[in-house]
Amino acid sequence: MYDDSLVSPVEQLYTRHHHWLRGWLHRRLGHSADAEDLAHDTFIRVLRTQQDVRELRQPMAFLATIANGLLINRWRRQAIERAYLEALAARPEGEEPSPETRYLMIETLLQLDVLLVGLSMQVRKIFFLSQLDGLTYPQIATQLSLSVAQVQRAMGKAFSVCYASRFE
Repeated sequence: MYDDSLVSPVEQLYTRHHHWLRGWLHRRLGHSADAEDLAHDTFIRVLRTQQDVRELRQPMAFLATIANGLLINRWRRQAIERAYLEALAARPEGEEPSPETRYLMIETLLQLDVLLVGLSMQVRKIFFLSQLDGLTYPQIATQLSLSVAQVQRAMGKAFSVCYASRFE
């Protein structure tokens, strides 16, 4: 006979809901391997949380919330990787970065994305045009039909977020 008292609360949560969570993720992703990976990552997050899972009233909602956040992060990462690879494809031949440089660039872009997520889409776009594409403020203003002062204000907001994260 199986004695629940010998099993940790997270193990019980896993035993009771892993199959459901994997199916829930599979319906969203369409790939069982990806669903299994995200289900695993979800339970890793549960292990790291300080919340007592024995007190959960809706354990499936709890797991779905964590898994959904991981799913959004995965889609965001894929979008950033696609955009970076498209930008690389537009470069002249022979200027291909090493795999290590590509990895570091994607990681940096992901960190910037997380850092700037609280800013408006326009401020982020201005920041990336300046910092990644190397456009000057007047060039950005012309491209986006803004004044140079608007571009400067947007860059000030973006830099203040970067500065705050560096020194907090």
